[in-house]
Amino acid sequence: MTNTRETHGSDGSRPLALVTGVGRTIGIGAGIASQLAASGWNVAFTYWTPYDRRMAWGVEQGGTEAITRELTGRGAETAAVEADLTDPHAPARIFDEVEGRLGAVTALVMCHCESVDSGLLDTTVESFDRHFAVNTRATWLLIREYGRRFSGVPGTGRVISFTSDHTVGNLPYGASKGALDRITLAAARELAHLGVTANAVNPGPVDTGWMSDEGREELIRQTPLNRLGVPQDTANLVDFLCSPRGQWINGQLLMSNGGLAQYSRCRS
Repeated sequence: MTNTRETHGSDGSRPLALVTGVGRTIGIGAGIASQLAASGWNVAFTYWTPYDRRMAWGVEQGGTEAITRELTGRGAETAAVEADLTDPHAPARIFDEVEGRLGAVTALVMCHCESVDSGLLDTTVESFDRHFAVNTRATWLLIREYGRRFSGVPGTGRVISFTSDHTVGNLPYGASKGALDRITLAAARELAHLGVTANAVNPGPVDTGWMSDEGREELIRQTPLNRLGVPQDTANLVDFLCSPRGQWINGQLLMSNGGLAQYSRCRS
């Protein structure tokens, strides 16, 4: 565990990270939230149960409560906020609730996503619009809300989003993620007056319960390190980026996939 005093100042105070898309205990978002809590952050997180209900893995009963216990067990004050990010008013409401309960947000880490496989010929307009509402528009609105409210010490603010380079057979997901990372990288310049860094991370395929046995074996064969990515791999990178040591990394699209050049699909 990182020493809080060394990481966040002589008074031992804990800054606040807002992590979106933390719906399941085995997900990337939960791994990031847990690592940040261990490194001396308070952590607010969002989730959206209807999304999990639509997906093959379903709703994890008691997942939000288990994540909350994990974070408080690591010394963090925490708040869980259920939010539908297809609603353009949701980002402001999230920040209002989080600030009211825990104070000002120092780091915004966006793990939320809409991810339903479909290609050029079979994607519906409804699905296309939902992907862009969640993956792209909500990312812009969250960053905008963060930028409007940030009042921290210059050099301490962090914006991190998660992208993907998948396109074939996954048109709305890949296209909306491509737009998401452009928005994030723009923030590195447009929030420069606040001393905030902004980076997009491509974690590659991380096994959070969505892979088939065949897909898992194929991805292991394609990865030079001969294993799959796990949430902790991504959490380690985010933890570094959010620390004072990560301040010089800014305006970057970072690949964190073990050297994997091509893969079939990626979902957090």
